[in-house]
Amino acid sequence: MKHIDIADILNAKEKYTDQNVTVCGWVRTSRNSKSVAFVEVNDGTSLKNIQVVVEKGDADYKEPRVGMSVKVCGKLVEGRNNTVEINAVPSDIEILGDCPTDYPLQKKGHTLEFLRSIPHLRSRSNTFNAVWRVRSVLAGAIHKYFQSHNFVYINTPLITGSDCEGAGEMFQVTTIGYSNDYKNADEYYENDFFGKRAGLSVSGQLEGEVAATAMGKIYTFGPSFRAENSNTPKHLAEFWHVEPEVAFAELDDVIELAESMVKAVIRELLDTCPEEMKFFDAHFEKGLIERLEDLISHDFGRVTYTEAIELLKKSGEKFQYPVEWGCDLQTEHERYLSEKVFKKAVFVTDYPKEIKSFYMKQNPDGKTVAAVDLLVPGVGEIIGGSEREADYEKLIAAMKDRDMNLDLYSDYLDLRKFGTVPHGGFGLGFERLIMYTTGMANIRDVILYPRTVGSIR
Repeated sequence: MKHIDIADILNAKEKYTDQNVTVCGWVRTSRNSKSVAFVEVNDGTSLKNIQVVVEKGDADYKEPRVGMSVKVCGKLVEGRNNTVEINAVPSDIEILGDCPTDYPLQKKGHTLEFLRSIPHLRSRSNTFNAVWRVRSVLAGAIHKYFQSHNFVYINTPLITGSDCEGAGEMFQVTTIGYSNDYKNADEYYENDFFGKRAGLSVSGQLEGEVAATAMGKIYTFGPSFRAENSNTPKHLAEFWHVEPEVAFAELDDVIELAESMVKAVIRELLDTCPEEMKFFDAHFEKGLIERLEDLISHDFGRVTYTEAIELLKKSGEKFQYPVEWGCDLQTEHERYLSEKVFKKAVFVTDYPKEIKSFYMKQNPDGKTVAAVDLLVPGVGEIIGGSEREADYEKLIAAMKDRDMNLDLYSDYLDLRKFGTVPHGGFGLGFERLIMYTTGMANIRDVILYPRTVGSIR
């Protein structure tokens, strides 16, 4: 049906003022008096509602209830405080979809925990209207950045026969399910759809490297799946992953790319979503906009893992997790480094090889790998990357040290045989970026339907 987006009206008030307009949307509030009624309508295109002022006169007026969908035709006029509103009469309001009085979003101020219990309706609240718009703008900014820097967008498979991380936290893909008809696992998989064990991808990196060694610079942007038994505010079983891979690149190039991309997409968000960012600043994290502006206005710091461990040990802080060389940095350590030591975003490089993945380039010291994590104040790690091991023999040795099945990685190993090059990349957890830029504290609140351990809907 013909109508105008509320966002278009609010962004071009002069164009539509004193003109007849038609809008569609859902009723957010409805107030009724003897001669006049006030109905606030939102169509999802804007965080702001548009107010409809209904001159009731002698006509029968059926008050629209909160949650109803309506079509409104009327004249756009100037309102108070540089706003606009629609003047209408009862016949100008058409109810498209009724809504009973037990509609869960009758009042403002619902907790995020309550809204999580109604994921199919929570998008109609101001909070999630703003979250989904930020998510959309950030996704567009990421694509815009890479497309403008000669990267090729690649779609890597979601069903795979190899575990990128080598940690075994994969969801199994099968058409057989539970069965007692097979003597052992080998026989089971031989009779399954693919004839071998298959799972959902934990990362598109390995396949991304295949594309990068042909196209030079590629990026993937899609879902990843990890069967990690972590019921924390930072973990999802299904999340979205941004993973660039660059041929003819070393660790310094990876770091430069990560800093450039983060700054560009945050700048785009601040410029594109001022109302949404003001909303998050007011309701979820005071000073959010200032924090993001500060982040992108400074060069990011850089420190080696070994140096970071010494800084943490000398800090005098009583950490929940003890700090020793060889330990995996915890969120409390990461936040201390970024918030207290550097007071800005910081790259930590050259981690012990034992705590990093098999594919990372081994440094000459024999103890560390050319890995990098980006730590930001308030969150901790949001990016993890590395220069990849380009040496065939060294890669084989690292995989054997981890008792990996080399047959599952034959294609990946071939890349080191046929025209190998220095190359690297990183992974950005998209939901964690949204958390960081909105001040939302729980990852379940930045994705439409969160998939977590013990919970699916």
